[in-house]
Order: sequence, then C-alpha cells, then structure tokens
Amino acid sequence: MDGQCSERPHSHTPTGRMSSAVSQNSRISLPVSTSTKDSSCMKAPQDSACRDRWSHPSTILLHKSQSNQAALMPQEHGMFMVEAYSAALATCLKILQDMNSADLFHLKYIIKKIKNMARGSPKLVMETIHDYFIDNPEISSRHKFRLFQTLEMVIRASDVLEETWEKTFMQLALENMTKATELEDIYQDAASNVLVAICRHSWRAVAQHLETELLTGVFPHRSLLYVMGVLSSSEELFSQEDKACWEEQLIQMAIKSVPFLSMDVWSKELLCTLTTPSWTQQEQSPEKAFLFTYYGLTLQAEKNSATVRRHLQALLETSHQWPKQREGMALTLGLAATRHLDDVWAVLDHFGRSRPIRWSLHSSSPKNSEDLHWKWASSTILLAYGQMAAKARAHILPWVDNIVSRMVFYFHYSSWDETLKQSFLTATLMLMGAVSRSEGAHSYEFSQTSELLKCLMVLMEKEPQDTLYTRSRQQTMHIASSLCKLRPPIDLERKSQLLSTCFRSVFALPLLDALEKHTCLFLEPSNIQVWPMAREWAGWMHQGWGSGAVLHCSEHLQSLYSRTMEALDLMLQSLIMQNPTTDELHFLLSHLYIWLASEKAHERQRAVHSCVILLKFLNHKGNLDPKENFKRIGQLVGILGMLCQDPDRAIQHCSLEGASHLYQLLMCHKAGEALKAESQAPTELSQAHSDGAPLWSSRDQKVTPLGPQEMVKNRIFQFGNSQIIKEIMQQLTLAELNDLIWTAIDSLGSTSPFRVQAASEMLLTAVQEHGAKLKIVSGMAQAICLRLCSVHIPQAKEKTLHAITLLARSHTRELVTTFLDISIPLDSHTFQLWRALGAEQPTSHLVLTMLLAWLQERPLPTGASDSSPCPKEKTYLRSLAAMNMLHELQFAPEFKQAVQEAYPKLFLALLTQMHYVLELNLPWEPQPKQQAPEVAAPSPQSCSTSLEALKSLLSTTGHWRDFAHLELQGSWELFTTIHTYPKGVGLLARAMVQNHCRQITAVLRQLLPSLQSPEERERKVAILILTEFLYSPALLEVLPKQAALTVLTQGLRDPSPEVRVLSLQGLSNIVFHPDKGGLLRGQLRPFLDGFFQSSEQVIVCIMDTVSDMLHRLGAQGAGSQSLSVAISARSFFNDERDRIRAAAMALFGDLVAAMADRELSGLRTQMHQSMVPLLLHLKDQCPAVTTQAKFTFYRCAVLLRWRLRHTLFCTLAWERGLSARHFLWTCLMTRSQEEFSIHLSQALSYLHSHSCHIKTWAALFIGHTICCHPQAVFQMLNAGDINLLLCTFEHLKSDPEPSIREFATSQLSFLQKVSARPKQ
Repeated sequence: MDGQCSERPHSHTPTGRMSSAVSQNSRISLPVSTSTKDSSCMKAPQDSACRDRWSHPSTILLHKSQSNQAALMPQEHGMFMVEAYSAALATCLKILQDMNSADLFHLKYIIKKIKNMARGSPKLVMETIHDYFIDNPEISSRHKFRLFQTLEMVIRASDVLEETWEKTFMQLALENMTKATELEDIYQDAASNVLVAICRHSWRAVAQHLETELLTGVFPHRSLLYVMGVLSSSEELFSQEDKACWEEQLIQMAIKSVPFLSMDVWSKELLCTLTTPSWTQQEQSPEKAFLFTYYGLTLQAEKNSATVRRHLQALLETSHQWPKQREGMALTLGLAATRHLDDVWAVLDHFGRSRPIRWSLHSSSPKNSEDLHWKWASSTILLAYGQMAAKARAHILPWVDNIVSRMVFYFHYSSWDETLKQSFLTATLMLMGAVSRSEGAHSYEFSQTSELLKCLMVLMEKEPQDTLYTRSRQQTMHIASSLCKLRPPIDLERKSQLLSTCFRSVFALPLLDALEKHTCLFLEPSNIQVWPMAREWAGWMHQGWGSGAVLHCSEHLQSLYSRTMEALDLMLQSLIMQNPTTDELHFLLSHLYIWLASEKAHERQRAVHSCVILLKFLNHKGNLDPKENFKRIGQLVGILGMLCQDPDRAIQHCSLEGASHLYQLLMCHKAGEALKAESQAPTELSQAHSDGAPLWSSRDQKVTPLGPQEMVKNRIFQFGNSQIIKEIMQQLTLAELNDLIWTAIDSLGSTSPFRVQAASEMLLTAVQEHGAKLKIVSGMAQAICLRLCSVHIPQAKEKTLHAITLLARSHTRELVTTFLDISIPLDSHTFQLWRALGAEQPTSHLVLTMLLAWLQERPLPTGASDSSPCPKEKTYLRSLAAMNMLHELQFAPEFKQAVQEAYPKLFLALLTQMHYVLELNLPWEPQPKQQAPEVAAPSPQSCSTSLEALKSLLSTTGHWRDFAHLELQGSWELFTTIHTYPKGVGLLARAMVQNHCRQITAVLRQLLPSLQSPEERERKVAILILTEFLYSPALLEVLPKQAALTVLTQGLRDPSPEVRVLSLQGLSNIVFHPDKGGLLRGQLRPFLDGFFQSSEQVIVCIMDTVSDMLHRLGAQGAGSQSLSVAISARSFFNDERDRIRAAAMALFGDLVAAMADRELSGLRTQMHQSMVPLLLHLKDQCPAVTTQAKFTFYRCAVLLRWRLRHTLFCTLAWERGLSARHFLWTCLMTRSQEEFSIHLSQALSYLHSHSCHIKTWAALFIGHTICCHPQAVFQMLNAGDINLLLCTFEHLKSDPEPSIREFATSQLSFLQKVSARPKQ
C-alpha cells in the first residue's frame, strides 16, 4: 500500500502542497489498519528503492505509470489511496507543527505517534520533514532541534536510505551542526546526530567529508569532532570489517595532521579544547574523547622527538582535576608511546619530579582551586604508565620493572583516596594485560612483582568491610591472578598473606541484604545514571531514555558480588595451575579451613563454594600428578563431612557436591587417569559464564540453590551424608584417615553446636570403620580429653565416649598409657574417658590388668640434688596415676564386675603400693657432719590414696565386715608409717579370717607367687598375710599343711630379716603344733590372777598377753576358761584407770571373736551384761576406751546376731547426733524382757558414776527408754530411783548443749507428773 501511495504525484510548489494538505482534516489518521499498514510498508523500501533513486532531490514522486495503476486496481480505488496518502501527509505535517508548542508530557505522546508512522512509512515522514524545513525557514531553533531529533530517529529506523535523501540530509546537517543558537551544543549535537544516522547507511561518504574538513589546517569545529567521536566509540554503526577500515582511515588522518603540530594556533586551540570543562565532568564528551585519541595518534606519527616531548609536557601541565580529563591525557601518552616510548618515559619522569607533583604528594588537602588542578596528578601518571604498557605491546617487557617501581612509588606516597585506588588498579590491569599478551613473558624474570603484590594487599585491606560498591576487589584479584603466572613464582609467605587478605575481604562481607542496605547508602552518585536537569527537557529522544536507564542498586550489587566471587575463584585456579601439585592444593585449602569453620553461615557458604569450585576445576583439568600423594586430604574430607550436616541447606548441598568432586578426584588420582567431566561429574550447583568463569547462586544472593534431585544420579549421591563420608574413607590411606580423625577431634572444641555434633558422629564413624588399623592413637586420645570439657551436647559427648570404647578394643594398652599421663590430677571429664574405656567387659578387665601392671612399675625417683632428667620419672608418675585410677574406678559401674573378679590382685597390689609409698618417705641416711638431702617425695595425697583405695576396695566389693574391724579399731593409722605397717596388714588379714572372708582362698593363690618375687616389699606383704591366714580353715583348701611348712621353711632363707622373722613366727603356729593349745590354756588361770596386781602397766601387759594367747589358740579356743576370762575382763570396765579399761574391753572383744563358732552358754549372759557399760563408755573421756568400747560393742552385736549390722557399724563409726543415740538405744532395748531389765538396772547404776559424761549418757539413755517403754520402766522403778532421776535431769537442765537441756526439761516434767500420781 505504501508503495502505491509513494507514487502519488504532487506539486512542486510548496504552497500547493500546503494548501492541499491543509484542506484535509488536520486530525485525520490513516484509513487503514495498523497491521495492514505495517506489513505493506515493510516492503515499500525494497520495491521502490531503485526507482526512487533518480527522483528530484527536492521532491518525492512515484514513478508508476497510470496505465500500470489501472491494470492493478480500479480507478476508484486509486483515488481512494491518493486521498489516504494526502491525509497521512497532512497528519504528519500537523504533528511536526505541534512539536513547537507541546509541553514535555504531550511531546512524548507526539513523538511516540510519529515514531510509529516512521516505522510504517519512513519515506513519508522524511519527505514531510524535508518539506517542512524548506517551507518554514524561520522556525525557531528549539523547533528545529526537535525536528532534527525526529529526523535522526526516522533515518535510523529506515532499512535503506536513497542517495538523494542521503545527500540532502547530509547537506542539511552540515549547514546546522556549526550554527550558533541559544541552545548551544545541544542544537549542534542534534544536527550532528543526523549525520551520524546517515553513516549507518553510507559511512564512507560522511568520513570523506569529515576528513576534508579535518585536514584544512584550521582547527575543526566542535561538531565535527563530535561526529568523529561518536563514530569512533559506536559499536553498532560499523561491521567488524568497516570498523577496521575506519580505524585505518583515522590513522591516515593523524599522519596527515602531523604538520599541524608545528602550528602554534592549531596547537593552542587543541589544548584549549581539551581543557575546556564539559557540561558534566563525570562523562567524557564524544568530541573530547576523539580529540585525545586523535592527538595521541598524531604524536605517534610525529618523527621529531622534541616535538613529541613539547606537546606531551604541555598537555601534562593542564588541569588534572577531572577523572575523564586524566583518562584522556593517559590515553594520549599511551598512543604516543607506541613509537616514542623513551620520550614518553622521559616526559613522565620529568613531570613526576616537578614541583607541583612533589607538592601534591605531601599535601592531603587542597587550599585553593589551583591546588585542585594538581591534587590527582599522580593518578594521571599511574594511568599513563598503564596506557604506555597497553599500547607499547611487544616492546614493554624490558620496561615492566621500571613501570611497576614507579607505580608502587606513587601508590605509597600519594594522598590515598578512591581516585588514586581506581587509577592504580586500572593502570595495573592494563600493565598485566600487556604483559600477558607479550611473547616470552613467562620466561622473563620480573623483580618488582612482590612489591606490586604488597600494594594489592594493602589496597584489599583498606576496602570497607560492610560495603561493596566498586570493582576494586575483583580487579585486585584479577591482577593477583596475572601476577601468579609471572616469574619468579610468589614465595609461600607472600602467597599466604595474599590468600588470607583476599579471603577476609570477600568472605567477611555481610549478608547481601545488609550489604545492599549499606552499599546503597554509600553508593557514589557516579554509579547511578541520571539525566542532568540541564538536559531533562531535551533528553526525551535519546536512545535508552526511560526508566531502564537507571541502574537498580540491588541488581548492580548482585552482579558485582557474583563477579567478585568469580575473581576469587579464578585466582585460586591460577595459583593451582601455576603449581599443579598436591602440596599446593593443601596450601590453598589450608587457608580456606578457617572460613569453612566460621560461626557465620554466609561466611561458611562462600568458603565452601570456593572450595567446591576449586575441586571441580581440578576434576575437569585432571592435571595433578598421580604419583604424588595427597597431603592431609583427610582434613578436607572431615570438614566437608561436617558441613554436610550444616543447618544451612545451601551449605549442605554445596558440601555434598564438594564431597562428590573430592571422591572423584581421589578415584581419578588413585587410578592415575583423568575422569571425563561431562559423563562423570554431577550437575554443578553453579552455572558457567560465557567466558568460562564460574558463577554461583547461594542463599545470601536470594537464589534457591539446586537440590540433590537436580544432580546426575551419581552413585555417591544415592547415600546419605554419613554414608558418603564412609565411601570416601574407603579411599583414604592410613595417614589421611589420621588427618580426618584429627579434624573431627579439633572440631569437638568448636563453639558451634552443629559442628560439635557432626564432629562426634564423624569420629565415631571413622573409629567404627577403621579404628582397628590405626597405628598411633595416644595423641588422639589426649586431644579428645582436652576437648571433652567443651562438649556440652549430651548426644555429642555420648558418641565421643563411645568412640573411645570402640577404639579401646584394639588399642587398650596405648589408651591406658595415654590416659594415665593426663590423670594427674584427675577431673570429671578424664574420668568419663576411663569409664568409656571400660564400657565393655573384656576391655574393663584388660584395663585393670594394665593398671596393675603400671602400679608395679615402682622406680624410685631421683633426688632433688640431681638436676639431670630421670628417664624413669614418667614411669613413676604413671605408677602413681595408676594407683589413683584404681581407687576411682572402684566406684565406676562399668568396672564393678572387673573389680570384683580382680579383688585378690587388687588387694595385694594396694597393700604393696602402700609399702612402696612409705619407702619413698624414708629419708636418706645422712653422712657425718652433713645434712640429709631432700628426696623427691610423692604428692601429699599419694600415701592416703593407696590407703583410701584399699578402704574402697573392701567396702565396694562386699567386704565391709573386714573394713569395719579396722575402722572401729582406728587401725588404718597403722598403715601410715613403715614401722606400724606390718601390724596393720596383720590386723586386716586377721579380720578376714575372723569374718570368714570368701576371698581367702583366692588371695592365697595370688600371694603364693609373691613369696618368690624379687621385690622385698611383695614378699613381706605376702608373708604377713600368710601367717594370719594360717588360722583360717580355708588355708588347707589351697595349701596343705606340709606345703605350708615348706613355704615357711623357705622363708627362713629369705634375704630380708623381716621375712625370716615372720616365717619363723608362722612355723610356731598352733596349726603345726596342736599340743601347744593345752600349754597355753594351762597358763590362763595364773594370768587371770595377775589382773589384780597393783601396777597399771603390769595389768595392761597381762591383759594384752591373754588377748594374744586367745588369738594363738586359734580354732582350739580357751575352752571352759572362757567364762572366767569374760568375768575378769568385765570387772575392769569401770576401772578408774583409762589404760586398764581399754585393755579390758579389748580382751573381752577378743574373747567374743574367739567364741564365734562355739556354744556361748554362760558367755551369752556376760555379753548381755556388758552391752550397757560398753554403750555408756562410748562417751568415755579417754579416746582409747571409746575406740575399744565401739569395737567390742560391735563384736558382741555380731555374735548375738543383731539385725541391721551394717547400719550399726556405720552408726558406731561415723554418726554422732541424737538420731545415732536413739538407734543404738533402740537396738539394745528391743531384744527381750530379760535383757530389758538388765540393761535398765545397769543404766540406773551408772547414775552414780563419777564421770559426768557417762552419768549424762546414762540419764539420756533412761529418758529415751522411758519415752519408748514408759509402762515397763515405771514397773521397775521405785521411789528412790525416781528421785535419783529427778535430781539427775534437774542437773542436766543446765547442760551447755541445748538439745540435752530441752530433753532434760521434758523428762523432768514427765517424771514429776508421774511421781505426783497416787499409786494404784
């Protein structure tokens, strides 16, 4: 349709056209649908292009003949199309008229409408605009400006531009682009943009005209430079081939412009144009951008060095205040350096030494506008060095170190700000790019790379940690990646600093939500594109106008963050590529571990992402030497395994992928061949950028990470997290397994609950699967002990202890030794480890056996005077620790059965240990006139520990009766000195015999080998026990009489005098000499008569002798004389002499013990009559009497078969309160009526005692009895007894003890009431 309309003939007279158009309704639109119009006008240019090319330049005529039109359609339809075309032309004309008066809002609507028309019929619009310019030469500049913008849009929208229109509109643009109007540059730029639009169709004609104007010798107009600047910077106007042609034409223009450098007017005007401020200094105007390039190319073509230097020096002496000005200067110097490298270097060196530059280096704050011109001159120099490197290309290698040294100098000594930082980074990037493109760079030795790396680390450290609004981080890491490829390689210390700095700068950034908030608050205005107010009314037609021109802060930050992470990953990949060894991999990963263990989820997430990317890269490259063993790869397995249980699901999935890549890497390395990435690797959680750089989507980037179901069904993903680690463990060597276990142990001390839980599970899994093949576990056990105190999660602690239990199956000896070293002093956590060690019965028995073995390692420590380290000192400490543990483990439920079964060994070992400890306390015998030197004695608790261990062994294994014998006698003190030790052992063995201990036979079997021990102390303990066990009937079950004689006879030849004496005493036992019984019994009567001697010492000695005789008679006993002994002993219970009372009670107790298995007959009455005296003498003032009263009372109660004997023992041994008294009194008074009357009458008799304590004790006893049995008591009391009680309780009302006073008052009141009643 447009093709037909375009052939409409029209008058050549403007007035005719106007009148024809105006006669139509000015508001009429095209009478065809939009779709029809669009489809038809898309074909119009192609149909009529060739035919229209020969039309008159000032008119648009359609050259189809009338006959052809008649052949195509009826005449009526043709007339209709003519009228429609006229209407469209009138509408377009009306729109062009309305542009002049429309406001901005209405103008946008008008432009949108004409834009739609131009898409359908560009020729119609171009014809109308052209005619409008011709018909209205006096229209305003503002109106022309808008028409130019419309024309530019239409030309750009046209697919083909006829040559006539090309020439016509080019002439129109050239006439107006240099015209001065009130709109200034805006008007000129609009006309120039028409010329630029024409270049889209025919750039060579425009370029030829531009070259002609440029080479006239007169400095070109700004608009000309503007067009050339747009052409040079535009990427869409030229094809790749045309772009190369245009650049070559520019170079030729520059070569032809060389003579102008010698023209002062031209040169001054050039500098003036370059230094004239733009309307915004944040953007470089096209004309200035081109001029800097053109200037540099011209200087490049100049052959005279002096001319080049003069121009460059003049350029550098202009203002350096604005960033685009500095960039332009640097570009000019860089282009000139392509052929004049020495000259540019000399100019920069001279400029750097000038006074303004020296001033700017030492001044941080400018004082006036002149100072601002030079403040950032060092930034220009940095950029110039970068451009020098970029443009010099192949010639730059010898200059690199010099350039770097200058850049480092300006970095350190210039005033630090964002401008300097960005200039330094930009220049360094250009330098590294130039080096990387240079052949031979990898074989070239650079001496300044370490200094440059220092600057990069300083720059990285200065980056704000809570914002991310520049590319500085990624640029720095890109530079570092390039530096890694140069020689010499970066040393390990510097590389470590680089990694730590980069990781801290990137990983420690806040979460993206917080980062976005901070960054948007501090974002520089230059980072957001907004239209200046000065151009707001004119910017409606520019390409890209609208809301899309403003860069959204969130999107900008997302992109910036992703690119920063990419740069970090690429740096790691560069490092491993430069040194593809397992050592280098370990070095890189070791710097990641601290971040993988971070308490912050987003830091862990970023670190594990980088780790996974690196592993994936290695998997795909497969360039690690398979002959090299991985170094501490088990540590990575452990960390990834724990992160698989991270509460953050993104970290879980990423760690799972990392475990997969690691598994494949191990398999590939093990097989010695690369794994095919496409067929074997799982689908990555990260995507790949078009340039091959990895991209990452993580939780703090507001993108949901891919789940395992989106991964390829690799075999390893069919298992759970724990099973994955098990699979990887199968591929690890023993050393790598050790690393994994150590990683888990170290993580037990973490403050993160999930990490502790995961570490305990991993430790348990590793020990379950591979614990038996571990070689050295002592260090692991010690580390577990140190970290167990910080494990507060019950499940984690339980699993850790269970791992110890499993480890003990194969490493019991090593664990016992290790735990002994950390058990002095013993704390609750170490004790838990010991309990875990014995959680399984076979192991608990083995642990006790080993502790006993260590206990027997009893070296004497060196004296304090010996300063040399003693090799046996550790053994000595372990021996003492074993003693301590044997004591503590008796209370552990896990060791209960083992302790019970090991009782004989423990019994003898503890007795021997006590002797050993006492030996250590013996001082060295001093030399004459010399003081005895100090010896290394055990700790203050060492002696008591072995004694307490013996006590607990007796009490926890059911041998409390043996314990009671020594406790009630106070005989434990005998074990505290070397001189009384034998008596203590004898009393303990005697108690076992008297109590018919079930372990006598087992102990006998255990001690017989000890009689042959090389250690004197062991033989001594064995013979002491054996001589007492001779009185036990159980002896003959183990050792027949003849065998016992043989053993004792051999003891007579023992090197120890003590053993010989004890053996001799054993040989005199009544078991071997039954006739001695009659002789001893015959001596009893004379001894009993001796009780009535006047000498206290003689009486005590006789009583002790009778006690010894009763013991030696053994099973034969005293026979019928037992009653006489009992009566004689009882008669001295109330003797005024303390020693005699104590000896009498001891004798009575020994008699009771001797009668244990015999008919008591009359002795039973004697025991009943002795109970109250013994009870009341518990309050005796003499401690010896009190002790013997307790023991004898207990012996009588056992022989009389009282109930609750264990409670009775505990009460007698330790209870002191009123409840203890009541218990004893109740046991005594609830036996029988006969005993009741005996006890009450005895208590009444003690009210006459001279001992205040016993008298009080008797009164309280009677008072308690009255409370419990009032009726029975008052039936036995007469008036005198009641009066005596009244007097006694009246006296007790003034007792110093409140409880006694209260009890006496209540009893007195009760007795007074009872005595006042009339007797019935």
